[in-house]
Parts: sequence; structure tokens; C-alpha cells
Amino acid sequence: MQQFSTMILKIFKKLNFKLILFLSIVMTVYYSCNNKTVKEIKVINDNNNVEIKNNDGKELILTVAVSSMLSPKETLIIYQDLFLYMSKKLGIRVEFVQRKSYHEINDLLIQNRVDLALICSGAYIESHVKDKIQILVVPVNSNKPFYNSYIIVNKQSKINKIEDLEQKTFAYTDPLSNSGTLYAKYVIKKLGKKPDSYFSKTIYSYGHDISMQLVSKGIIDGASIDALIFNYNKVFYPEKIKYLKIINISPDFGIPPLVVPTNLDGNLKRKLQDFFLNINKDSLGKIIIDKLLIDKFIIGYDSNYNSIREMHKEVSK
Repeated sequence: MQQFSTMILKIFKKLNFKLILFLSIVMTVYYSCNNKTVKEIKVINDNNNVEIKNNDGKELILTVAVSSMLSPKETLIIYQDLFLYMSKKLGIRVEFVQRKSYHEINDLLIQNRVDLALICSGAYIESHVKDKIQILVVPVNSNKPFYNSYIIVNKQSKINKIEDLEQKTFAYTDPLSNSGTLYAKYVIKKLGKKPDSYFSKTIYSYGHDISMQLVSKGIIDGASIDALIFNYNKVFYPEKIKYLKIINISPDFGIPPLVVPTNLDGNLKRKLQDFFLNINKDSLGKIIIDKLLIDKFIIGYDSNYNSIREMHKEVSK
């Protein structure tokens, strides 16, 4: 038995234990996020509601989605109150859909399999959704319809600027993410370096909260994340960011919008838009969006995303 234990110890000394731990977490992240189950949020009945029906008189089912800016479990926890409230207020049965990647959510939108979605700003500017989706409303956070990308590292590291991350490990969130991928690659390009070879190893975590966890535990050296999600945790779960350090803050970008397919029924679109534009005027609605750190919703403008388009062009050269 002692010889066996000694042999195992020698094997572990030869292997990179940190790499083993890294791979195990990556696999866990992959399988936890690779969830294509449709999740239905049950309607809260209210006799004062007027049911919205299709032209054939059948009950209208609204399918909504949120891009995986967070892990599937966290996404559902954070947004379910908003969708339950919308269901109750409009008298519509709501089905909540989750997918692993931003690209999959975009595909659902252009295939008319989703009626409403909160998508990343980077996903919004993708050419294959141009003219097929449109902004319904955008959230206002800290009195502005803009947000930032943070590049983060562990507080205990000696990394203080992005140049210190060269040949270190790095976590992106999603290939289409602006704050979680595009901005970091743009910064590297501006340094005169090649994004594809700048880091020693990169992964896609498919969740800003997952990237934060990997950096916090020292498994990954750095990550590019959504400032909205970092600040949400700073307010409600400060223990999740106590080991994180911000080393780079991006300029303002157009905030992730709520979008609908361009061919969505006009009457339904107006009702949805009216719901979001007035939610902050209702006491219960205000409580719900306060928990999301949203001040209110306003009409959004496509031009707010031009700076992201310019970054995309630069990185694609």
C-alpha cells in the first residue's frame, strides 16, 4: 500500500495539478451550460388581466430568452421574477428558453422561435441578424444606456496591466461577446500584438460569473467580463468579487438590448414595449427592476452600437 501511495504521489508530481483542476472545472462548466431544455415559467393568474389571443382565438404563448451572459442557473434565478411579472401583467403564458451560446439565441430569433430576447451587444451587431431583429427597448443602468467591459485578474497576482497578461491564461465568455471577448482582442490588437497568440491558453467559459470564479480561484490568470455583472455581484454578492482586481476599463458601449424579430406581430410588439417603458412607474415593477440594478427601460438607438462595429472591423483585419 505504501509503495502504491508513493507511486501515485510521483505521478502527481510529474503532472500539472493546476491543469488537472482547470480541465475538471472546464468540463463542469461545459456540461452545466450545455442545456437546451425549454424552461416554462408558470403564469400567475389575475382576474383583472385581459388575455391576449392570436387571430384564431387561441392563447398566446410568448417565448423569451436571455443570452448566457451568466450560467443557466443564475440567469433563471435573476430574470424569472421579471418574466413572471410580465406574464401576470399582460395575461400571456411565458416560456423561458436557454441556450449555451449567443449564436444559438440569434438563430432562434431569426427562425422566429423566440419572440423576445435579451442579447449581448456583440451578438446584436452580427451581420447574419441584420434586418431580421430590432431593438424593442434598452435598460438604463446608473442613468445611462451604456456599459463597460472590465479586464480582471486575481488580487494576489502581480498582474497590474494587460501587458502583464502576455503568455498567461485567459478566459473569454462567448465568441460573440463584446465585453467578454471582442474588447479584450481589440486592446491586444492596439498593442500591436496578435490576439490568437497573445495568451498561453484561452477558454470560453460561456458565463461572466464563471469567468469571475475561475480568476477568483486562481485557475485562470485573467478574464474579460461585463461590468454590469461584476457590479451586480459587488452589490448583492460581494464575497464573489473580493479576490478580483480590475486592471482595465473600456469606454462606454451600447448596453445589451432587448430585441424582437422584425416580423413580430405589431400589436404584441406595442404591448411589450409599453410594458417595459412603464415598468418603473409601477411599485412592484420598480422593485423587480431595482433588483436587476436597472433604473428603467427606454427606446434604444442602433447608432449606440457603432463603436462595437468599428472594433469588430479592426479585430477582423
